[in-house]
Amino acid sequence: MTETMAPQMSAPERYGGLDVMPIAGTWRGGSAGRIGADLDPWSGDTLVEIPLADAEDVNEAYRLAHEAQPAWAAQPPAARAEVLRAAAAIFEARRSEIVDWVVRESGGTVAKGELEWGLVRSVLHEAASMAHHVEGRIMPSDVPGKESRVYRRPVGVVAVISPWNFPLQLSARSVAPALAVGNAVVLKPAGDTPVTGGLLLARIFEDAGLPPGVLNVLIGSGGEIGDALVAHPLARMVSFTGSTAVGEGIVRKAGIKKVALELGGNGPLVVLDDADLDRAVDAAVFGSFFHSGQICMIANRVIVDASVHDEFVERFVDRVGSLKVGDPSDEGTDIGPVINRSQLDGIQDKLARARDEGAEQLLGGDPSGPSGLALPPHVLLAGNDAATAREEVFGPVITIIRAAGEDDALRIANDTEYGLSSAVLTDDAQRGVRFALSVDAGMTHVNDSPVNDDANTAFGGEKASGIGRFGGHWAIEEFTTDHWITIQETQRPFPI
Repeated sequence: MTETMAPQMSAPERYGGLDVMPIAGTWRGGSAGRIGADLDPWSGDTLVEIPLADAEDVNEAYRLAHEAQPAWAAQPPAARAEVLRAAAAIFEARRSEIVDWVVRESGGTVAKGELEWGLVRSVLHEAASMAHHVEGRIMPSDVPGKESRVYRRPVGVVAVISPWNFPLQLSARSVAPALAVGNAVVLKPAGDTPVTGGLLLARIFEDAGLPPGVLNVLIGSGGEIGDALVAHPLARMVSFTGSTAVGEGIVRKAGIKKVALELGGNGPLVVLDDADLDRAVDAAVFGSFFHSGQICMIANRVIVDASVHDEFVERFVDRVGSLKVGDPSDEGTDIGPVINRSQLDGIQDKLARARDEGAEQLLGGDPSGPSGLALPPHVLLAGNDAATAREEVFGPVITIIRAAGEDDALRIANDTEYGLSSAVLTDDAQRGVRFALSVDAGMTHVNDSPVNDDANTAFGGEKASGIGRFGGHWAIEEFTTDHWITIQETQRPFPI
């Protein structure tokens, strides 16, 4: 019997043309008259140079998005779902290319690139299902012969502003469901990650069959186009992921439109007295140092019951000390560079202030690498008032805080202006749930890390961490609006 080999599918040619952007159906440079350089944070090399957009480009993008949206919304759900599924298939075919861009542009490790690729693929598949799950309602009426119907409709044109830390995922989680339920999108990715935050996604959707003008991408400085993007009268909704300070500004500038904001965090990871310490150390190492701590849901503080504090610290420091810092393209690297010099300076400022305030530094070191941006992991012992505990660090830094029992651990966990993600480790799952219900946060994970790597769940925060929810069935509600229609089937007299 002769065996035949299945034909090997060659990888598609890598995308070119990532130095221009899709504005109103045409790929072109922006009109600002300035060039933005996209830098590799590890090597410092220029990856691509892009002519930046200005306010007139914003106007043009919104104009065509507004014109293109009704026809896109009128497509049968199956047609919109097919575009999302086609995009997911392109993701499969271009896996190595996409992961490579994530590693080079965001400075993430290969493991981070693979995780982000998988998250976005899942988001595309889930978004495809959303096209068929936009449901209306029949409401009761007290008026004889009248029927009340509530139709669920797309909001129209959605502005999406995404950050640099998980650029592909944090763009796709808004763009994909917004498109699936019939909206058009104007996307502004972060200037540090224009390709993975927007241009790569736009090329993929174009190849998947998305009509021109339905997805526009604008690369430009916040000062140049940010206000115009948020305040534009044709934008019916703003979806933003980023800092609390910028989010507060968006609320002031957006005017009367829907907003969904995922903002800063100061995630606590709580280790109770009955926790499995091996599991707790694993969760804390991943939850503190994955992607160099540059994740809004990262564990910014580890709060440990006094009865197990010293043993936990010993095991944790031993594990963290073995993490490899270096070139993110090396599969053995655990911690790569932070994104840019400004970010590094901010992290080092918080570290210096924490030490001045009495924090004890157990691990640390100086930045290294070709660009000088690879900061080794830092571990500090301090109280909740240290700079690295009370402020969001967004870097490879963790502060361990001793708690005098469960009630004290809860008090410390909630003693922050933020309320995004959190975690609690305990041998008693129901005790963990009871503890979780008392945490002031949008997300609490029992016997896990605060970094939720499940693409099919909701993300969102309380307090200064934002409003709205991203992901899952919540996305359908966020990107649609109710239209109440009544039908008077029998004649009736009016009051006047």
